[in-house]
Amino acid sequence: MIMPELIVDLHVHSHYSRATSRDCTLEGLQRWGKIKGINIIGTGDFTHPQWLDELRNKLIPAEPGLYRLRDDLAAAIDAELPPAVREQLIRFVPSVEIATIYTKGGRVRKLHQLLVAPSLEVAEAINARLERIGNLNADGRPILGLDAKELLRIALQVDPRVLYIPAHIWTPWFGMFGSKSGFDSIQEAYEELAPHIHAIETGLSSDPAMNWRIANLDGIAITSHSDAHSPSKLGREATVVAAELAYDDIIGAIKANDRRLIGTIEFFPQEGKYHHDGHRTCNVRLTPQETKALGGICPVCHKPLTIGVHYRVDELATRPTDFVSSLQKHVQYIIPLAEIIAELKGMKTTASKAVQTDYFRAIEQLGHEFAILRTVPIDTIHDAGFVELARAIDKLRRGDVSIDPGYDGIFGTIQLSKLPDDSI
Repeated sequence: MIMPELIVDLHVHSHYSRATSRDCTLEGLQRWGKIKGINIIGTGDFTHPQWLDELRNKLIPAEPGLYRLRDDLAAAIDAELPPAVREQLIRFVPSVEIATIYTKGGRVRKLHQLLVAPSLEVAEAINARLERIGNLNADGRPILGLDAKELLRIALQVDPRVLYIPAHIWTPWFGMFGSKSGFDSIQEAYEELAPHIHAIETGLSSDPAMNWRIANLDGIAITSHSDAHSPSKLGREATVVAAELAYDDIIGAIKANDRRLIGTIEFFPQEGKYHHDGHRTCNVRLTPQETKALGGICPVCHKPLTIGVHYRVDELATRPTDFVSSLQKHVQYIIPLAEIIAELKGMKTTASKAVQTDYFRAIEQLGHEFAILRTVPIDTIHDAGFVELARAIDKLRRGDVSIDPGYDGIFGTIQLSKLPDDSI
């Protein structure tokens, strides 16, 4: 039996998290999930009491371990969507990102981790344990004074079906392997519970190829998710599985890292905010080789540089840059459709009316964004009247891009090479 391909984005935030859009509601996630072409969306922030109340009130059980938006709310959203995306299947699964801050091995550790639960009841049971440790009301992404290993232990004790993923593992300050507060191996971070780490999240500044170089990650599923702080950012990255529409099969595909886990949809890692080293205040961006030559010291202010993901991967890698995993997972790189349209129009922002008009015109005629970027034939895009967009997406699919890497909190820039000046 051939299982359907499901696009999964588990790392999401609600409007109760800091620095998030007020549109980070279930309705907003449903709307943009359909526009983007995502099937399984993490709720985010299930530890926040008010958000959990919204989840209880607006979600209803669907397939085993999955939820769907209440019929009246879903119908109202569909009425405002183009017919081409109304039938897109959306299911929700309880999830949360938790920050832990603690001292271990003589260093302060600040790790973020993603928890995915098989039901709202399990989420409530986790919350009951965590509210004894820290304030769950303060932020949708709570900060707990707790060893990450002990958070994993609590999750497993509540329900062993919980999926625990160290989040954006290379981010300097908050990743498991981060240069500022991370560890050098899963075993160092999680000790006797290390065998229960079945998956990691690449984060925007790394990709599977970079992680394949780390022997310590052999056998660990490589997942990607958006870490969306607004619904329009859903699907910046995502994980693709071929599984039954049920929590245990979808999450089981990730935990087993078997053929059901097809692969990931990726940002170009150079676009991530911490790909290279540097100091943004000094306007200094450096490759790992340049950083090593300078002894890790900024040539302008003479203070330690922010060491990025590329450098840190090189530091822990036991394999060359061209190493390819034998698991043969599919990796596909994308540039968000609105960014492509903005580039075609010579505009610096995707928020302009002209960009948004053409974005939704493309969605209305060609289907959801992932289909346009990944699978709609180039000739079909061309014949629908999107001549320059067809040319641009052809370049994207061939990887014909120019790259200006990000560093020290500044996003990089990925542009399609030698695009014509014509607008679409």
